[in-house]
Amino acid sequence: MGLMIGISIILLWLVHLVYILVYAEVSFNSPMFIGHIAIQTYLYTGLFITAHDSMHRQVSGNKLINNGIGTLATWLFAALSYSRLLEKHKLHHQFPGEAGDPDYSLHSQNFWRWWFSFMRNYITWWQIVILAVVFNILQIWVNQLNLVLFWIVPSLLATFQLFYFGTYRPHRLPHTETMMPHHSRTQKGPHWWAMLSCYFFGYHFEHHQSPQTPWWKLYQLKNQQP
Repeated sequence: MGLMIGISIILLWLVHLVYILVYAEVSFNSPMFIGHIAIQTYLYTGLFITAHDSMHRQVSGNKLINNGIGTLATWLFAALSYSRLLEKHKLHHQFPGEAGDPDYSLHSQNFWRWWFSFMRNYITWWQIVILAVVFNILQIWVNQLNLVLFWIVPSLLATFQLFYFGTYRPHRLPHTETMMPHHSRTQKGPHWWAMLSCYFFGYHFEHHQSPQTPWWKLYQLKNQQP
């Protein structure tokens, strides 16, 4: 099931991206235009969630396939290094919301400073060079404005979605007794909102409590909470 869901997200991301790059019109007054950006942002977030499940070996029991899907998803997201993400994510689970957590901000709880620090941990010069090369190659067939609005902007928006629901909101201060021992809180509200906001990733306490549970089963853990 994990493999089928992961491949489905990747294919949906690819099919929708090709469609909007080739056929969608840029019109800031059009609800369809805004809708396409929102859908592609959500699918970009799905790519990262798929890679995240790969880090927890929940996409496939076959290690080669599992890591292959994770690597593909991170490269499609923004030419990210899967091995670098995996190394830092292990530290995040070992020291959530503490000094050893590479995703946590000890110096400031300000959203923008924390986001910048978060991004700086994962962006490399090689990644920027690769994306620049791909961008220039794609310009041979695709309008530059379409590339910016449908390829770059959704990936950037997805980083805010992932950061807000998966890092900032769950781990920010104050750390109360109910957040222990993971220094993490869980998202309130109905399951449909948790799914729409970030693929149930807002159920972050449950994820830290049971990291072997795939994202699409986190709502079941949430149901077990008093």
